[in-house]
Amino acid sequence: MARFVVAHGAWSAGWAWKKMHPVMAEAGHELFTPTWTGIGERRHLASEQVNLSMHIADLEQHMETEDHSDVVLLAHSYGGMVATGAMAAIGYRVRQIIYLDAVVPERGESMLDTADQAVRDALMQRVAETGSTPWLVPSNPMPPDTSEQDLKWIASRRVEQPLATFTEPCPFGASEIRVPKAYIYCLRIGPGDMFGRFAAHANSADDWVYREIDASHSPNITAPMELLDILEELLV
Repeated sequence: MARFVVAHGAWSAGWAWKKMHPVMAEAGHELFTPTWTGIGERRHLASEQVNLSMHIADLEQHMETEDHSDVVLLAHSYGGMVATGAMAAIGYRVRQIIYLDAVVPERGESMLDTADQAVRDALMQRVAETGSTPWLVPSNPMPPDTSEQDLKWIASRRVEQPLATFTEPCPFGASEIRVPKAYIYCLRIGPGDMFGRFAAHANSADDWVYREIDASHSPNITAPMELLDILEELLV
């Protein structure tokens, strides 16, 4: 049995891991899915002041309140920023960190710093089009292989995210993490792939374990059983 704590991605929240709860429980694992301030069921707290530091504090407080130890920290997408930043404070509670199609920042890098110019330009264009709320970033579209039923479920829950979460530098770096690290790369690559360079580094580095999954960016929604199999294989 392992205890997993998810650092979820942008525009998402704990709700996005709904399909994983029963399959993880059936396999004998615990799954915790805290939600960051300003999104998901905490969207009413959105403001210009919500930044990466606040999301890192959300994760740190969750770990302390639940008195977690020996945790597998599972960082998805933008959650790689949050998980990496929090490791300075929570590292002693974590036995292993797994990045799932995620950003893997170094100290001083923001989420936007890790993206190429075309991705940054597209994101800022969407921000400019928000009009009266230029501090909110509209969400990316879901992958094309997301089922119609799932799209309906997601539509009312996937919300805009405060811009400062993407522009604030990470206060800690992945190269400073001392627990075992693994990377899962989603092979059904979408436009403007932000994660290929992180996958390539993990695949070639001695201090990483690398795996691939035949799924699009959110296998917790589109391929939960396949994701469970890889997670169990990676456990240390």
